[in-house]
Amino acid sequence: MAPPWLDVLDETIGACVTHRRPDLEARLREKRAQQLDPKLRVLVVGESKQGKSQLVNALLNAPVCAVGDDITTTVPTFVQHADTPSAALVRNASARGSIFHTPTERIAVPIEQVTKQAAAQHVVRAEIGIPRALLDSGLVLIDTPGVGDTRSAHTASTFATLMQADAVLLVSDATGELTSAEMTLLKKVMEACPNVTVVVTKIDLVPSWRSVVERNKALLARAGVPAKLIPVSSALRLRAAKTGDQRLNTESGFPELLACVQRDIVASADLLARRAVAVVASSALAQLVTPLREELTAHDSSHTVATISTLQEAQRRVDELRRRSARWQNVLNDEMADLISDVEYDLRDRTRKILREVDRTYDEADPAIGWDKFEQWLEDNLNEAATTNFAWLMERAEWVAAKVAKNFPVYREDLIPGSVLPDDLLEPASKLEKPKIEPFSIPQKLFTGLRGSYGGVLMFGLVTSLAGLPLINVISLGAGALFGGKSILDESDQRLKRRQAAAKAAAQRHVDDFFVKFSKDVRDSGRHIQRSLRNHFSTLAEELQETLLESARSAKRAVQDDQTERERRLREGRKELDKLITLYKRVQTLGGPAMELTA
Repeated sequence: MAPPWLDVLDETIGACVTHRRPDLEARLREKRAQQLDPKLRVLVVGESKQGKSQLVNALLNAPVCAVGDDITTTVPTFVQHADTPSAALVRNASARGSIFHTPTERIAVPIEQVTKQAAAQHVVRAEIGIPRALLDSGLVLIDTPGVGDTRSAHTASTFATLMQADAVLLVSDATGELTSAEMTLLKKVMEACPNVTVVVTKIDLVPSWRSVVERNKALLARAGVPAKLIPVSSALRLRAAKTGDQRLNTESGFPELLACVQRDIVASADLLARRAVAVVASSALAQLVTPLREELTAHDSSHTVATISTLQEAQRRVDELRRRSARWQNVLNDEMADLISDVEYDLRDRTRKILREVDRTYDEADPAIGWDKFEQWLEDNLNEAATTNFAWLMERAEWVAAKVAKNFPVYREDLIPGSVLPDDLLEPASKLEKPKIEPFSIPQKLFTGLRGSYGGVLMFGLVTSLAGLPLINVISLGAGALFGGKSILDESDQRLKRRQAAAKAAAQRHVDDFFVKFSKDVRDSGRHIQRSLRNHFSTLAEELQETLLESARSAKRAVQDDQTERERRLREGRKELDKLITLYKRVQTLGGPAMELTA
């Protein structure tokens, strides 16, 4: 038997159909389908590295979600009850597929490989089944990617999954009080799902966690957020489960959290569902009422002059939007061209400084000695140059986004996209090739010495033979020894210079390869950022233009209609408005937000 509040939701869907809002209708139908599903979805959200995955593991006393400094959740992970442990990845046919679309493929994988394989292309979620009493009632825990990650697709998947949530656990660690970004996230979450509990993690790492909890409670109270706050330690919970220490388990805070889950979520499933339905239905009705009220005002015969002014203002705003649209596009193109040029110049300057240092080094040093140390030095400096250059690219990209937003027709702080960086980060260039180092062996030195000494013996032997001495004598032999030694020294110097030249050439080639590879990556990243910003602001401009055009069309219709038609439309509009307001009041009785809509 369907829950009784679905009647209210069905009426709201019908109102969306009547007022030609297919976007709102689709959202409400998804929520209705969710209400018929006996599963109870609890979403675990928060910024990166706050302990979300470890919290899920501790709740279930099972390592279902991989944790670690170098491991992160890339797609929503659904953990539900199963008689035997199992795991699967769900893929969509298109890279743009939504998690609400029907999956085309479900691939079974080992549980320990879920996090690693979830990063594959087109994977929209991971599903894990384990036998746990907590999940036996239909509870599903959903671990999500960190909100605010440099990869925007991950943040988008988290907010898309939020539409499925019956309740939310927002995770923030005890190293500091709730940040402004976390408070913004909390309010945004409550707009989609009012059933939120704030979980403060890692209290075992912060001796002063109690003061942090008190400050967080004060923050929530000042913000008017009616969310319960529970401090926990996943590490203590897992250690207590392993050792059977009940005192340690109580100290971890998890008994209170589990009791909250059982009492406020599992045992209150109907209340949570009513609240969730009330939120989405209230939001939809508010969006239906606003344009209808504006249209009624425009059609009111007592406001004919105001209606004409409204039409003129709407047309002026449409013209202003078109004019300023060209402005923000020009700003974006100019700033991105400057950004890519500046970043590439900065990279060239840094690599030139490295090459000058290489030249200074191998004007004196011998590559045959300490090449491994030099190679490590060169790689470290190139990595530092790449890191600094890319960090500057990210910083400038955020600045460009803010500047474009300021030139947008309607400036708001939330116009700036969460992230415009590419999903694929930069990859390192090839390894430095060691140059060919010519050895100068003892036989080669002897041969070079003999070759040089031959001229000395012959020259001085001929000279001294004029004095009656034999060709080979003490003087000619001494001269031969001097000439031989000089030949060895000259050959050693020449070989050293050749080794130095080879080392410089090898370093030059490696730095050039690095520059070519990294500068292309930087240009590609710049183009990706430009496309992302262009698409983001173009979408916002299209939405704003459609809103303004609809207002202009409504005003134009109001001016063109005759008095009789205007009065008829006014009566029908007021009737529809009254119906929407009545329906809205019924929605409020389900537990929705405290808002008022009046005729």
